[in-house]
Amino acid sequence: MEQGIQLLLLNAVQITALLTVALFLFVMLRDPRTLWSGVCCFFALGGIAVFLVLTAFRYSEQLQSFPPLMFLLVVLVAVFALATFFFPFLLIGSFFIEGIRILFREGLRVRNMLSLLFAIFLILYLIYWPQIGNWSGNFAGRLAYSVVGLWIAYGLILFAVYALSSLLNLIHRRDNQNFDYIVVLGAGLKGERVPPLLAARIERGISLLKKNKKALLILSGGQGPGEDITEGEAMARYALSRRVPPERILVERRSRNTRENLEFSRELMERTHPRVAVVTTSYHVFRALLIARRLHLPCKGFGAKTKWYYTLNATIREYVAYLSLSYRLHMVVLLLLSILMLTAEVIVHYLR
Repeated sequence: MEQGIQLLLLNAVQITALLTVALFLFVMLRDPRTLWSGVCCFFALGGIAVFLVLTAFRYSEQLQSFPPLMFLLVVLVAVFALATFFFPFLLIGSFFIEGIRILFREGLRVRNMLSLLFAIFLILYLIYWPQIGNWSGNFAGRLAYSVVGLWIAYGLILFAVYALSSLLNLIHRRDNQNFDYIVVLGAGLKGERVPPLLAARIERGISLLKKNKKALLILSGGQGPGEDITEGEAMARYALSRRVPPERILVERRSRNTRENLEFSRELMERTHPRVAVVTTSYHVFRALLIARRLHLPCKGFGAKTKWYYTLNATIREYVAYLSLSYRLHMVVLLLLSILMLTAEVIVHYLR
């Protein structure tokens, strides 16, 4: 009887683990332009790990008769454990090293210091935050420590989810998806000259255009400070110099930000339900897709590559920009979590 219950529980856990994978696939196929893609991916990875461990436990006797397979499983578990242990150190090291590189390559500016500051924050957090907990001796101090800790943990977890969701939205099975329009988002000019970052976006758009024979290329960008012409016009000149037929180019000249890029570009689309690709720099793709989703514009995002040290720094900047878009939602979530945690702390305190 007891063995039957254990087997039933084991089956239930395995099925639940597989359901997390099914949920992840459902979100990705339905619309991955949401943080739920990252959340479900984390759960799916955990579900796969649990399923494999429980399966190995369930069939351990049979596996012992196949030493090569048993050895492979042990190696996989060891690699997973080591990767989990060393990941925080690799993460901090990457942000620290690349944070120094960007300062040498791009100059000492506040916007270029985000990677380095983030790495320093993580180091201080890991070293000193547990010690601060020992100093909060009275009950009120412990409550304050718990709330602040919750907010920091929530911010770091949300950043991890945002980064993973960004990565997932860059993965496509193929570039040729019969798009009707390929929208390339503008970036800053230097007078009339297209700088390398914007050139990479246009090149990515042209690459997609060649694989989608019926598509039109929408080059979107208005005129900002220090720019002699509109970004859209400069981008069109660049595309023409790359032998893109003029009849396949549409120019949007009014936009001043990502939201307007998408809004004004949609006004140029004649089809009722067009298939749209949005092209921008890789680190900017996910936020552009989130804005497009708010505008009810179905689309897929394609990223132009840039230097790794710049990508890490810009990802933090994009995360901050995302928070400015959705801070009300996360403030409500944090408030509810804080109330629940404080209530539990008070109940435990007075029940002692």
